[in-house]
Amino acid sequence: MNDDPSAKRPSKPPTGRLGRFFKLGALAPKAASLAFEGVRKKLAGEQDEYQLEAARARVMIEARKTAEAMLKTLGEMKGLPLKLGQMASYIDGLAPPGYEEKFQEVLKKLQAKAPPLSPEAAEKVILQELGAPPQEIFAEWEREPFAAASIGQVHRARLHSGDRVAVKVQYPGIDVAIENDLKTVAMMEQMIAPVGRRYQTKEGLEEIRRVFLNEIDYTWEANATEAFRAMFEGESSIVIPRVHHSTTTRRVLTTEFIDGVDYQTFSETAKWSERNAATVAIWKFMFRALYEYGTLYADPHPGNYRFIVDPTGKTETRVAFLDFGCVRVLSNEMVAGMKRVTLAKMRGDEDEYDRALVDVYGFDPTDAEGWPIYKGYTTLLLKPLVIDEPFQHTRETARENVSYLVKRQRKVVWKQGEVLPNLPKPLKMPVENTFVNRLQWGLASVLAGLEGEHNFHRLTLPWIKGERRAPKGMDVPDPI
Repeated sequence: MNDDPSAKRPSKPPTGRLGRFFKLGALAPKAASLAFEGVRKKLAGEQDEYQLEAARARVMIEARKTAEAMLKTLGEMKGLPLKLGQMASYIDGLAPPGYEEKFQEVLKKLQAKAPPLSPEAAEKVILQELGAPPQEIFAEWEREPFAAASIGQVHRARLHSGDRVAVKVQYPGIDVAIENDLKTVAMMEQMIAPVGRRYQTKEGLEEIRRVFLNEIDYTWEANATEAFRAMFEGESSIVIPRVHHSTTTRRVLTTEFIDGVDYQTFSETAKWSERNAATVAIWKFMFRALYEYGTLYADPHPGNYRFIVDPTGKTETRVAFLDFGCVRVLSNEMVAGMKRVTLAKMRGDEDEYDRALVDVYGFDPTDAEGWPIYKGYTTLLLKPLVIDEPFQHTRETARENVSYLVKRQRKVVWKQGEVLPNLPKPLKMPVENTFVNRLQWGLASVLAGLEGEHNFHRLTLPWIKGERRAPKGMDVPDPI
């Protein structure tokens, strides 16, 4: 990635369906090579320390090369591929075991400073959307973006009123690029339809499409931002930027500029008391929104936070949340079901817990292999909510959230002594639950970096036992 602002940069990401498909496909050999090295080492039974060290060094080099290739390709493509790269950059357990730090070290650049487009590209979008160039719309305008992500880049500016603002400008053609990515995924889903439809692949894809198409409409994000501001009005530890609607359109979003420390700097330099306070604030934000308002903040990656610390220590550490594009309002039925599962486990009522897992999540108790896996996985995720004592988030607990399911599923699919994979029994989970794993895995990894500790059971219980409230200005959907 070239950090020289004077270097020639593209004016739009690649948008053609075939071009994007082949660009992404070029990464496959590198990933396959890395996976094959691990299999080869296992089959060869390398026991000699010298051989093990040599093999380890080879794979570390290959891991860095693969991560750097991903950084370049996904950064150029933007859209859905870049979102996947961002997830791999911070969710513990997604990268190849043993090489996570090497992967994440490289891919962290995708979290808040992906390769931006040219200054002229952003200026053209503002001219099209607001009817004048940014130098006329704003009293001050910084041509170089200070942040760039999957769908747009963000510029500092100042309104004529004197207010400092962050202006998010959508990449030209990114809506076409995302549509083409979704069509490619749909085509692949159709190719495996005879098998995939048993696993609700079509319904899952429709849910992904629904959420991501909302994300490229900045007026929708503006409404979601206002809804979250209303949810946390009066909560001093949580900061939600104010939207400036007069300079917000479908492709331009102007919000209050929030000063603060980025996640990586904060997690590495803040005192534990400050990191612990931030942990509690993030938990309140995520789970009060989910249980009290039935609203899922489905993009918890580190680039979406700023931490505001009082150097005198007189006021509490606050957390600002910056991006509300990937938000999902859940149905009343889904929220009630999630509460039912959690409350049953809190009360230690195993019979009701089992019934709730069947009724709400579609788990099958007659599935001798799947039932213990899914029940155990759900129980693991609920642990911070269920135990009435302090719980500390660590890298180990975050990795276990991912590896628990992956390791056990692998044993079902690849049985010892068998050459061909076995298809597990289909699991009929609610489509609304599609993005919940993204929150669970992502949030666990974010909190692990802060190493906070708290009695999350007591913090969350009032929201779980309370009535669901509709988020301001957003519709509560019917169940899908």
